[in-house]
Amino acid sequence: MRDRILKTTEIVFLLILLGVVSGRRTQLLQGLPATSTVEENAAAGVSIHTFTVNASRGVVMLPTIVNSNPFTEAFGIVPKGGFEYEVVTTGNPVLDYETMPKSFDLQILVTDTTGRSDLKILTIRVTDKNERPVFRGTTAIQTIYILEGTPPGPIYQVDAADPEDAELKYSLLSSSVPFSIMESGTIFSTKTFDYEKYPHSYVLSIAVTDPDGLNSTKTVNINIININDERPYFTIKQNIYRIPEEQSPGTVVANITAKDPDDGDSPGRLFYSIQSSNRYFFINPSTGVLQVTGRIDRDASPLRLHPNVSVIVRVKDSPRGGHTSEIAITIIIDDINDNPPECKHSTFRKEANENMAAGTPLLGLRNYCKDIDVDPTNNQFNFTELSGFGSNNFALDSAASGKLVMTRTIDLENTTNLGVEVYPLTVRVQDIARPDYSDIIYIYIRIKPVNEFFPVFNNLSYEFNVPETTKVGSSIGRVNARDKDWPPSVITYSIVGGGGTRDYPNIFWISQTKGDVKILARLDYETSRKHILTVQASDQEKTATASVTVNILEVNDEEPVCSPNFYSFQIPVSLAVGTNINGFRIECQDRDSDPRSFRYFINEGNVNNHFTFSPSAGSNTSQLILASGFDYESGLDTNWIYRLSVYITDDNLLSARDRTTHITKTGTVSLRIRVIPNPTTVITTTPGFTVVTRRENLYSESAWYVPFVITLGSLLLLGLLGYLGFLLVTWVRTHCPPAAKADSRNLIKVPGKKKPKKEVVLTMTKLNTVFDGEARDPVTGKMYEFNTRSGARRWKKSNEPLQPASDLQATSSATGGSGEGTDRSEASSKKKPSEKKEQTK
Repeated sequence: MRDRILKTTEIVFLLILLGVVSGRRTQLLQGLPATSTVEENAAAGVSIHTFTVNASRGVVMLPTIVNSNPFTEAFGIVPKGGFEYEVVTTGNPVLDYETMPKSFDLQILVTDTTGRSDLKILTIRVTDKNERPVFRGTTAIQTIYILEGTPPGPIYQVDAADPEDAELKYSLLSSSVPFSIMESGTIFSTKTFDYEKYPHSYVLSIAVTDPDGLNSTKTVNINIININDERPYFTIKQNIYRIPEEQSPGTVVANITAKDPDDGDSPGRLFYSIQSSNRYFFINPSTGVLQVTGRIDRDASPLRLHPNVSVIVRVKDSPRGGHTSEIAITIIIDDINDNPPECKHSTFRKEANENMAAGTPLLGLRNYCKDIDVDPTNNQFNFTELSGFGSNNFALDSAASGKLVMTRTIDLENTTNLGVEVYPLTVRVQDIARPDYSDIIYIYIRIKPVNEFFPVFNNLSYEFNVPETTKVGSSIGRVNARDKDWPPSVITYSIVGGGGTRDYPNIFWISQTKGDVKILARLDYETSRKHILTVQASDQEKTATASVTVNILEVNDEEPVCSPNFYSFQIPVSLAVGTNINGFRIECQDRDSDPRSFRYFINEGNVNNHFTFSPSAGSNTSQLILASGFDYESGLDTNWIYRLSVYITDDNLLSARDRTTHITKTGTVSLRIRVIPNPTTVITTTPGFTVVTRRENLYSESAWYVPFVITLGSLLLLGLLGYLGFLLVTWVRTHCPPAAKADSRNLIKVPGKKKPKKEVVLTMTKLNTVFDGEARDPVTGKMYEFNTRSGARRWKKSNEPLQPASDLQATSSATGGSGEGTDRSEASSKKKPSEKKEQTK
């Protein structure tokens, strides 16, 4: 039962969530969904429907037709300006009410820059349009032939169709012609034609009209054909001919002649043609001369197996119709020696390893060459004339075999060798029969080097000295290796060991081709003073290694770092000369310099040179000393606040000459000193101090549970305290009854026992702390104020200046006794009368 309740709750929650989501769906497409109409045969670009996109921040995907039902590409979307778009026809395909669907549902999708999308449907209905009738069949180019002597009657049926299936009517637009046409489209001749007496052709213009008056016209040609009742015959004596192959186009093979009894002695009306499939011969249609029309190759198929060519020659006494006669002509093709020996490749490339033994066969040319002439007397050939640079290292075994062999061993490293890697040779392949065609074969013999030697480094070990300030990417040295192989092998270099630290696995890089060693990361003498690399040289097969030691040379590249680097404090104007001001001192460190090398000097702000550091050089600590007193009365001094810029250099131990060639680094410390004027009165008092602790609690939005837990705990605690208070009040009422009123009256009226009045003495002590210095917290970077004697601190507000002496109720002992008296006196004089009265009671 419990599971059923949980499932019901989940379903209700899901339904509520779905309702919220559907309710928040963004309506980007304005003017959709909608239904529009378009007339069939509409041209491309006709507007169908206009809509707008409600996307003030722009769209990522323009409105697009993502689907149509049924599928079509006849519609598209084009922008009109701004966020207005229109659906138009594309003309591909043109809408046709009779052959295409009558309605289309287009799904239009748009997405704006915020990721919101909207999908709407536009329904487009295609409306019918009355179209002209269309002639069917070949009526547009129809030519009607009528034999002379044909009696009047129907000669042709014109066929047309109306896209709306309406009933059509035919009419004849031509006048003064011996033809008529019925409304059904049947053409009739109205007389008997005589070829020799009347015209041989007529042109008819025929119109077809639908019930709404739309019509189409076409032209029909009518030709009258002369009647021929005699058959022509051939007059040649033979029908077998022999010719050699490879005759030039136009060569006459035979002269085929014929006569037609209807023509009498005039042969001008006979027409000759070849009826069988043929690509070798052509016959002149007027004269009957049989000629070669294409290349005749006896050595190629199909003539290689069947050298006889048969053609069927037909003669007609009329270009169309009439009587015909046919005769079979056989042509025998004879072979000639017209092909040179041919090889599969005109160029051969072979490899031979150096030190290959003499007599080793390299290439058999006979296996790659042949002569395609059919007659055996025409297809024999030999190999001759081996030549070329270094051809004495090779020879042909025999002219018939064409086998190429080596005649001696070639060692590329031998100084007596020619030093040639590739030997270019030529061999002539030649027919034995006349006219002894020949061809040249090009052979390139490459002597393949054998990797016999290992690479050898010029030195077994290398040592490079590199200053630690060398720029990243700089070259620090080069290694070089060679081997004795010829031609020289391409040697590549790589670092296979060493040259890394925990932070940088690869500090060094080596050029694969040149051997230059470069640095990839900043070098640090204080971290690592030496790197030992293992460099490998490889010729792709054999390798060698060498050791490379990189010594890091120390360079003064670290500046002194001092603490504190910013300090602010106050001093009295009467401070004695030579006093260490407020006990202030700085302590400096430098990773690459001796502590005795530091030198201190004030670069800016030391007006009248009141301040100095002691010692000024030779130590990593130094005190701030008042070098000269202040003189404000005479006007020599006018500044009450001094901002000192202290420079600490690490060049104290360098000679004057070395200082011009060595790097010097400088650290800085900023000091703010406020001079406090002398007070005029003295009141002895005991200064106090107030310790103010300020804590900042930074709340993170990710810790949302913190205020929730605190609020919940507070509510529970308040509830518990209220309940305990209720119990306490109930207990007091039960166990402690109120005192009688009569007793209280009697006690008040007892004579002679008046209760003495108590004297209340109120002592107020103000504890104040003078914050006479300020500094920057090294963790947070915020400014804080402090008391130089007690060490009390507080965070300094951005708009609050350092406390002046005249505004303080009490100053620290660092200002002297006279200052304390003055402040106490001023504080006493400013007390309110009521406060004084309470203190005198």
